[in-house]
Amino acid sequence: MKLRSIELALPKAAQAYRWMIDVWGCADGGRMGDTFYLRGSGTFPYLMAISESADNFVRSTTFVCSADRLAQVAQAATARGLNAAPCTSSDPGGGHGIVVELAEGELLRFLVDAAEVPAIEGHAKSTRRVMPVKLTHVVFNSADAEASGDIVEEVLGFRVSDRTRGMVFVRCNEAHHSTAFARAGFSSLNHVAFEMEDLDAVMRGIGNMRDHGFAPAWGPGRHGPGDNVYAYYIAPFGPVIEYSTPVEKVGEDYRTGEPDDWTWPEKRIDQWGVSDKDFAGLRVAEEAFRFRREWQPAPINAFSGA
Repeated sequence: MKLRSIELALPKAAQAYRWMIDVWGCADGGRMGDTFYLRGSGTFPYLMAISESADNFVRSTTFVCSADRLAQVAQAATARGLNAAPCTSSDPGGGHGIVVELAEGELLRFLVDAAEVPAIEGHAKSTRRVMPVKLTHVVFNSADAEASGDIVEEVLGFRVSDRTRGMVFVRCNEAHHSTAFARAGFSSLNHVAFEMEDLDAVMRGIGNMRDHGFAPAWGPGRHGPGDNVYAYYIAPFGPVIEYSTPVEKVGEDYRTGEPDDWTWPEKRIDQWGVSDKDFAGLRVAEEAFRFRREWQPAPINAFSGA
């Protein structure tokens, strides 16, 4: 199981797409109708899809997996009675599988037979630009983060890696987390994290963003759970996006951390303690993208082996 992409809908999609290329550093992943695709230097055909819409919402978050894992998810989602439907992807890379709506409306798509593409060179250092490699995690706000963690363990076969006072971190493979649920009291997209090649790429990304007039809303810093370096920004088109180093790899014997395992000295909000955080601005941006189901539930028995 791997996290591949997120699909958003928003007004002025073409402008958002250009900003993600010209400023953030993504590469052009193509266009289909009113949907624009943004890729990184890695082998996924795209990391973010942006579709033209009258308002903001999250269409789906996409994982690619094996046929066996897809069958497990389909069987468990059916048993739990979650809204789900078969789907065939018309996005770059294709593939087919199922889309599942979790209890708070999160829409997760699981595809098999989705194609990858050759990796590409990132931007040369002399340009002062950076290019993401892939997504490292997509985080959701949750009215009940513990319940959200429970359902993805039960239905999706994910595992809770750590709990903090702010979040429940969940993994779908050996990476510490591919998603997390923030204890926000409401359900929405929290942020999208783009994995950079290394720490230097994160720092050069911060410099490039400053060249374009954007200061971090939080960062640079280093998280506790996942041990990744980060810099968060509020994109001009609404969502919170992050430059990140890869999160740490953990084994099956990793002990699930609890909130008391992740505490910092007073006034510190990460391991380094060198940055401030725009709590108010981030809160507004974190409420900007809710979830909207554009499909009708349908039987997925064909994928579950039933």
